[in-house]
Amino acid sequence: MRRGSNLPRVGDYNQVVVLEAIRRHATGLSRVEVAVLTGLSAQTVSNICRRLLEQGLVEEAGKQGVGPGKPRTLLRLAPQGRYAIGVHLDPAVVTVVVLDLLGHVVARRDHPLRPGAGPGQVLADVARDVEAVIADSGVDRERIVGLGVAAPGPVDSAAGAVVHPPNLPGWDRVDVRDLLAHATGLPVVLDKDVVAAAVGEVWAGGVGGTGSAVFFYLGTGVGTGLVLRGEVYRGASGNAGEVGHLVTGRGGAECPCGLAGCLGETSGPLHLVREAERLGVGHWDLDAGDDLLGQPTAVAAEHRASVASAFAEVCALADAGHPQARSLLDDLASRMAKAATDLVDMLDVEQVVFGGPLWSRLERTFLRVVPPLVTGGAVSRAIHPVEVRGTLVGADVAAVGAGCLVLEDAFSPRSATLLLEH
Repeated sequence: MRRGSNLPRVGDYNQVVVLEAIRRHATGLSRVEVAVLTGLSAQTVSNICRRLLEQGLVEEAGKQGVGPGKPRTLLRLAPQGRYAIGVHLDPAVVTVVVLDLLGHVVARRDHPLRPGAGPGQVLADVARDVEAVIADSGVDRERIVGLGVAAPGPVDSAAGAVVHPPNLPGWDRVDVRDLLAHATGLPVVLDKDVVAAAVGEVWAGGVGGTGSAVFFYLGTGVGTGLVLRGEVYRGASGNAGEVGHLVTGRGGAECPCGLAGCLGETSGPLHLVREAERLGVGHWDLDAGDDLLGQPTAVAAEHRASVASAFAEVCALADAGHPQARSLLDDLASRMAKAATDLVDMLDVEQVVFGGPLWSRLERTFLRVVPPLVTGGAVSRAIHPVEVRGTLVGADVAAVGAGCLVLEDAFSPRSATLLLEH
């Protein structure tokens, strides 16, 4: 049964609706324009804008002359009004950023996972990095809204824990949220890295208004973040977007699930390097590393670094026109296009966006191969176009997205804001 909402919560919701309208118009909006866009009364908008100015969340941005009347004062988001911390717990490297209210990075740090470190040690390192990056930024700590963490799934969002992610050995039900909140003194939110990336893309303006998109996150594995009518869809437990077992073509590597050709298995850097060796593209002597991803962090991290280096060589050869390397990545792009087309058809979205740690290596191939396959194959192509592009946020999309989780939670209107707690 749906639950109602009390008037104070409606007021809070109206305030973030106004803030959202202003945020989406970088050059500024007048109070009259805000009222038209939001459907709120002029008096309500005036009261909310006064509060937002007092809180330092918006600022005046000059005057706008419209006819013979008095010029209207424009309001825009104040970048320095609030800040958020974003942390990306990648299997190979930890990235920490400070974002302003526009989602722009004002300070950044990263470091490889400490060899042999367990979850407690890694999170202690993260807490130290958070303090260091705050000091680097010069930001008043009182203006920091909170800390967002993007981690490999699966996650238990309600408990704030990661639940045995395959690429983080030893991280079984680690209470990331509570441990980092205790260590930093900041409110902490936790989400999957693919969800955080999608949130970052929305906050950056890549998916505007009530737009819908599928964000493909390309890393050690592959996952998707789903944006439906302007809101990031998380699913019942916060783990929506698992596409690793979509079968996207005949043949392909055998997956532990028992099928062959699963997207996650065929798109993994280790599999692609193995295929490159089989095709005679090169030899990187990675045989000894077949079973190391389940081993302690130090050994697994060394193996991942070797795979990453070999994968970069394969991509560079493909970009240079090496026929076998190019064919290998073309096949990967075609499989990814099949998955993208299936999701476009299933969800009727308008955009397919790619990002993540591997995107810079795959960008040239994907933007050549994927768009014509998706736009030519989507069922809805005669009704609306489907845009295929890379992320607007850049290589740190998961870390930036983690910070945007905090901004979204505090300043973005969502229907859940109106629901009463049980």
